[in-house]
Amino acid sequence: MALSRGISLDEMIESPGVTTIINVNSPRRFDEEMANGLMTMAEHGQPVSVTPFTLMGAMTPVTLGAALVQQNAEALFGIALTQLTQPGAPVLYGAFTSNVDMRSGSPAFGTPEQTKANVASGQLARHYRLPYRASNSSASNVVDAQAAYETQMALWGCVLGGANLIYHAAGWMEGGLQASYEKLVLDVEMLQQMMEFLAPIDLSPNELAFDAMERVPTGGHFFGDEHTLARYKDAFYSPLISDWQNHEAWVGAGSRTATERATDVWQRALTEYEQPSLPDDRREAIEDYVARRKEQIGDGEP
Repeated sequence: MALSRGISLDEMIESPGVTTIINVNSPRRFDEEMANGLMTMAEHGQPVSVTPFTLMGAMTPVTLGAALVQQNAEALFGIALTQLTQPGAPVLYGAFTSNVDMRSGSPAFGTPEQTKANVASGQLARHYRLPYRASNSSASNVVDAQAAYETQMALWGCVLGGANLIYHAAGWMEGGLQASYEKLVLDVEMLQQMMEFLAPIDLSPNELAFDAMERVPTGGHFFGDEHTLARYKDAFYSPLISDWQNHEAWVGAGSRTATERATDVWQRALTEYEQPSLPDDRREAIEDYVARRKEQIGDGEP
């Protein structure tokens, strides 16, 4: 990252450019890789989200209260370790508490329990005055109604919990074992709508539109009023995917589902994609670094 930005590692400490998740191997264990990763990131002043991987009934006791107690203890241990490594190192309070399907043992996401855990974890993070990382996830195997309602449940938990960083925010499928372009686009639609929902209501005189109310007679309409005409293009959120035609018009247009419309969006995005530019000297420095590290790792060097 320092090479790509053309700055030194010391400058990276003052201007962080990398973040990562460090999972606790719940219950109550950091393995060597996670502990080393956490300390290395802290040493270089890069932000770490310390996130216990706490699934109720498997990695924690089966009750939500107990899971939150264990999550909190594990998170605080990792947070303390970042500060012991480098006082003042940036760190986030992470939460990934959900439950398992007690019939199969499979992880479940977007459940009422996960949603409540997302909200409660935000309160814990604020108690410690730390930024809060949460997750938007689903256990569905296909882009279907289950994928939508589980994702929406988890997302509401993130928003109501005041999450500063939402991981797995778009595209997450089958409990994280697969991803989907269509799901990514549909999730972006949900995220954008949520951002619009969170925007404050403008109550300025122009927006209250008392003059428009005076102009339009009782029983009239506002379609042609100057207040509407000045705002109609961007008055409301414009969706990526939603189709607001009536049924007859929708059938006439091919009866295409939201998933099919999402396919059009991601395919168009890939076609129109332009790779960000990078100065030649920085690109060459990165390629040289990668080549040297591959050789060193192959020789068993640290």
